[in-house]
Amino acid sequence: MNYPVVQETTQHLSQNIHNFNLIYRAICNNLLYLTQSRSLPKGLALHAHIIKSGIQIIPLVSHHLINFYSKLQRPIDSILVFHETHFKSSTTWSSVISSLSQNEQPILALQFFREMLHNGVRPDDHIFPCATKACGILSDYRIGQSIHCFAFKIGFHSDVFVGSSVVDMYAKCGEIEIARKVFDQMPERNVVSWSGMIYGYAQMAEDEEALRLFKLALCEGLDVNDFTFSSVIRVCGNSTLLELGKQIHGLCLKTSYDSSTFIGSALISLYSKCGLVEGAYRVFNEVQVRNLGMWNAMLIACAQHGHTKKVFGLFKEMEGIGMKPNFITFLCVLYACSHAGLVAEGKFYFDLMKKHGVEPGDQHYASLVDCLGRSGKLQEAVQVIEKMPMQPTESVWGALLTGCRIHRNTELAAYVADRLLELGPVSSGVHVLLSNAYAAAGRYQEAAKARKMLRDRGVKKETGLSWVEEGNKVHTFAAGDRSHSKSKEIYEKLDELGDYMEQAGYVADTNYVLQQVGGLEKSETIRHHSERLAIAFALITFPPERPIRVMKNLRVCGDCHNAIKIISKCTKKVIILRDNNRFHRFEDGKCSCGDYW
Repeated sequence: MNYPVVQETTQHLSQNIHNFNLIYRAICNNLLYLTQSRSLPKGLALHAHIIKSGIQIIPLVSHHLINFYSKLQRPIDSILVFHETHFKSSTTWSSVISSLSQNEQPILALQFFREMLHNGVRPDDHIFPCATKACGILSDYRIGQSIHCFAFKIGFHSDVFVGSSVVDMYAKCGEIEIARKVFDQMPERNVVSWSGMIYGYAQMAEDEEALRLFKLALCEGLDVNDFTFSSVIRVCGNSTLLELGKQIHGLCLKTSYDSSTFIGSALISLYSKCGLVEGAYRVFNEVQVRNLGMWNAMLIACAQHGHTKKVFGLFKEMEGIGMKPNFITFLCVLYACSHAGLVAEGKFYFDLMKKHGVEPGDQHYASLVDCLGRSGKLQEAVQVIEKMPMQPTESVWGALLTGCRIHRNTELAAYVADRLLELGPVSSGVHVLLSNAYAAAGRYQEAAKARKMLRDRGVKKETGLSWVEEGNKVHTFAAGDRSHSKSKEIYEKLDELGDYMEQAGYVADTNYVLQQVGGLEKSETIRHHSERLAIAFALITFPPERPIRVMKNLRVCGDCHNAIKIISKCTKKVIILRDNNRFHRFEDGKCSCGDYW
C-alpha cells in the first residue's frame, strides 16, 4: 500500500540530485570561465554564492576556487579557501602548493608540501612538479635534491612530468651538469624538460649548446612552447645574433606565440640589444595584454637607447592603467636618469619608490650614487652612501668610483678604493677603474700598483672587443688586431678615414691612452681601437643603405666617441654602437647620448 509513496519520494530525491549536479557543474564551469577571463568581481560574487549554497564542501569546487585565486595572483585567498575545505584530497593539496609556487611564494609552498606529508597524503605527478618549482625559485638545489630522491624512492623518477620538473629545477639552480644527467637518462622527454635544459644553458651563457639543443628539439618534432622560444630568443639577444633572432621571431608568428608576454619581453630585449629599438617598440605595441615583465623590458630598452622622455611617459602610462611598478621598474627609471644627467628627476623617482611600496635596495642606492657621481656631485653622493640603511656594497662604491674617474678626482678615488678593499675580494673591473683614474692623472706608480694587485690574485683585465654581424657570421676585433682576413683593407680604410677626419678638424685626444708611452705611439694606439676596426670592416663590407651596428664589451673611450661622430658625418652613415653602458646612435656628426654617458 505504501509503494507509490516510496516511489514518489525516490523520484523526488533523484530529481534533487539531478538538479544539484546541474548546479554543481554550472558553478564549476563558471569558475573555469572566470579564471580564464581573470574576472575578480564576478568571481568574488560566485564565491559568496558557493558559500551560501554549501557547495564548498565538494573538493573539486575548492580546487577550482584555489585555482581561480591563484591565476588572479591572490595566493593568500587560495590559502583561506584551502583551510575552509572540509575534505582535503591530493588534488586540493596540489592546488594550494601550485598556487603558492606559481605566485612566488616558494617557502610557503614547501611548508604546505611538508604538512601534506605529515598528513599522510602521498604526492603524485602533479604535486612533485609544484614542489620542485618552488626549489627552482629559491635556487636551492639541496632541497630540490631531497624531493628528487623522495620521488625516486616511491617510483616517480621515470614519470615524464616529475622528471621534467626535476631537470627544470636543477637548471634554474645553476646545476647544469646534474640537470643534463637527469635529462639524458629520461626514458621520455616533453617540452618542459627540453625547455628547462635550453634555459639552463642560456642562463650559464653556454649559448652554443642552448642553440644546439633547440635545433635538436625541432629536428625531433617537439612541439615547443612560448617558454622554449623565449629562452632561445634571449640567447640570440645576449649574443646579438639578430638574423637568427628574426628567424625565430618568424617561427613565433607562424605558431601564434607572438602574443605571449614571455616571448614579447624576450623579443623587446633582443631587438634592443641588437640596436634596433624601433623593433622593440613594434613588438611592445603589437602585444595587447602586457605583463609587468614586458613593461620593464621596454623601459630598460628606452633607457639604454637614450629615449629618456619615453621612459617617463611609459612610467606614467603604467600608473594610469593601474600596473604596479616593482623594484626592477624603478631601477630602469633611475638608470635612465643617471645616463641623461637628470639629477632632480633621479631624486624624485628614488623618493617615489616608498609611495609605491617598494623599499630601496643597494642597487637603487647604487643608481642614485651613479646619477650624482656622473653629474659631478661627488660629495652629495658620499652623503647618500653615509646615510644608507644598509652596508654599502661593491656596486655602490663602484658607482662613486666611476664618478671619480669621469671627473678625475683621484683623491676621492683613493678613499673609495680603501673602502672597497675593506669589503674583501672585489671584481677586476673595480681595480681597473682605480688604475685608470690614477693613470689619467699621471700617477703611473699607483696605477701599476693597482694592476699588480690584479696579477697577484690571478685575475686578468677583460680584453676590449668589438664585433659586427654579417650574414651568419660574427666578426670580432681587438685593439690593433691584424688577424682578420680583410685586415689590409681594414687598415687602408682607417687611413683613408683619418685623412677625412683631419680635414674635418679631428685631433686625437691621447689622454685616453693610459699607458706610459710616447705621444706618437699613443696616437697610433688610439686610432686602432677595436670599435674603429669594426666600423672600417663594416664600411668596406656592408651595402651603402645598411646602418652599421657595432657591439663592444667595454665602455667606449672619449676619443673614439668623438672620432665616430666625425666618421658618421664624413661617410653619411648611421652608426649604432653598444658599449657596456648604453647605446650610442651616431648620425650626421651627433650622438644620441648628447656626449653624456
